[in-house]
Amino acid sequence: MDAPADLYLASVASDQVKEGRVAGDWLVKTIGDKPCRVVELQGTVGSTPAIGRKKGFEEAITGHPNITVVRSQTGDFTRSKGKEVMEGFLKAENGGKSICAMYAHNDDMAVGGIQAIKDAGLKPGKDILVVSIDAVPDIFLAMMAGEANATVELTPDMAGPAFDLLQAYFKDGKVPQKFNVTESKLYTPDDDPKGEYERRKGLGY
Repeated sequence: MDAPADLYLASVASDQVKEGRVAGDWLVKTIGDKPCRVVELQGTVGSTPAIGRKKGFEEAITGHPNITVVRSQTGDFTRSKGKEVMEGFLKAENGGKSICAMYAHNDDMAVGGIQAIKDAGLKPGKDILVVSIDAVPDIFLAMMAGEANATVELTPDMAGPAFDLLQAYFKDGKVPQKFNVTESKLYTPDDDPKGEYERRKGLGY
């Protein structure tokens, strides 16, 4: 249950619906008018990120009947389960030949799905587009290898913006807005994946 608004000064959080929407918008822009059958690796059933990221993606592709989510199943946000579920999708979709794109609610599942695509003899990032969420180091390694196409950042440092708000409040008397949403930034292979990997690899996620 959400805390009553009068119990806190301000909140700093990511918008998980927006994260899904950014991922979906990227796919819409990339695919254009071409038919695209999408398989979805969901996060843990009932979790807020899974619900939000699914909702946002669906909002983005609404009005684009050429893009359809044909299979959707939980991979529990784990690499091993993502690989297992993607293996099932590939078998069910003509060995993967009927799949245009894989959308994963987090990068770990995407990395597992990438391995499953490779094991099936297909090229992730080319035969099957890969878009996911979090922007963890390993997805940038996949981009460097040409095996992932896009990721949406879940801002790892929310303490910094929160501290800035507190400092402005106590030092300058500036009352912050109640809800502060961090940026859901899109990264593709055009955004220096090697540099992003190097910047993130020691952050512990």
